[in-house]
Amino acid sequence: MKFSDTLSLAFHTIKTNRLRAGITIAIIALGIMALIGIMTAIEAMNNSIYENFTLLGANTFVIHYRARDFFGDGGGDASKKTSKKNAEKLSQQGKAITYFQAEGFKKRFTFPAAVSISQIGDYNASVFYGTHKTNPTVRMIGGDENYLYSSGYSLEIGRNFSQLDLETGRNVAILGMDVAKKLFGDAWRTAENTVIRVGGSRYRVIGVLKAKGASSFLSLDNIIITTLNNVRREYTNFTNSLNLSVTVRDIQQMDAAIGEATGVFRQVRGLAVSEANNFYIDRSDSLANQLDNLLLYVRLGAIVIGIITLLGAAIGLMNIMLVAVSERTREIGLVKSLGARRATIRSQFLLESVLISLFGAAFGIILGVLVGNLFAAFLGTGFVVPWFWAFLGIIICSITGLIAGLWPALKAARLDPIVALRYE
Repeated sequence: MKFSDTLSLAFHTIKTNRLRAGITIAIIALGIMALIGIMTAIEAMNNSIYENFTLLGANTFVIHYRARDFFGDGGGDASKKTSKKNAEKLSQQGKAITYFQAEGFKKRFTFPAAVSISQIGDYNASVFYGTHKTNPTVRMIGGDENYLYSSGYSLEIGRNFSQLDLETGRNVAILGMDVAKKLFGDAWRTAENTVIRVGGSRYRVIGVLKAKGASSFLSLDNIIITTLNNVRREYTNFTNSLNLSVTVRDIQQMDAAIGEATGVFRQVRGLAVSEANNFYIDRSDSLANQLDNLLLYVRLGAIVIGIITLLGAAIGLMNIMLVAVSERTREIGLVKSLGARRATIRSQFLLESVLISLFGAAFGIILGVLVGNLFAAFLGTGFVVPWFWAFLGIIICSITGLIAGLWPALKAARLDPIVALRYE
């Protein structure tokens, strides 16, 4: 019997036993859908994360007084973690970066790069203009003349802070595009020189930032920027360290700039040679890498879910194939009496098992990609197809079908044709 005939017969048998085959296909499809769906969603998240952090500028690093650890592992130094014993010896462990330290670093740092000092005023500010109001989700940030450049912002209309603005800390503000459109609608270009209210303080708008695009994690356009001295005066109850951002001209100079910045800031912090760093340097993609590491556990969870589901499906498929052998015993005896070889019978049952698994894989991959891309649409990323996991799913399902169908196929091939023909 030719392979095409065996394949055609396997298709016919599956079609004849639709209910049993359909249940097994559904179980396999469920496991593959969970695996592919989660992997598609993770890939969409990765795309969104790296798109967002690319907007921050790959040639920028930030100095913090403690690690920006969002996942509870305690964080660490940019170069190494300190032991508990060493940590106790640090002269300024856990102390925020003061204004005088930040200014001292800015004056001493001679590397050809732009240094910006900034401080968060409020994470959840509400902004008012006339009868219009934003949600209490606007970030209020105080910065200097280099803040826009270091953060990757540019002006759509208006101007940057003047030296007088910076020195006096007067109430002037630059609006993010989301805030401008929320307050002024389509007439946002008229926002310049208007007066808005943030909390109990009034600010004159001197500019509107260009939109950075949709950002599912950072809300980069939902922001108001004022001067550093204004935030220091207006938000005295908001305890927050200053941040130092350094933007180099060429990404090739990043490592050299970080090395020099580390040496200069150690001097500013008054650290002895024997003391470890009590500050942390983050590259613009460090949080993205942390998130990517966190997603590793989600990937492992998806793999475990897929394996458990496929294991159950393999057991179910084996039982179905054993039942099929019992039901078709006389048919097998008749075929063998007409000259069919053991290999032919074995191939037929193995093909049936593999085909059922592949049907399940096909439906699971399609459903998984669709479900995963619903999440991708929510994040605003493009259509994602995890090709590696799709091919891996097909291979796994093929192996599952072979393993599940092997024992039934061997059992069918070993049947004695005379005994089989007498089977009732």
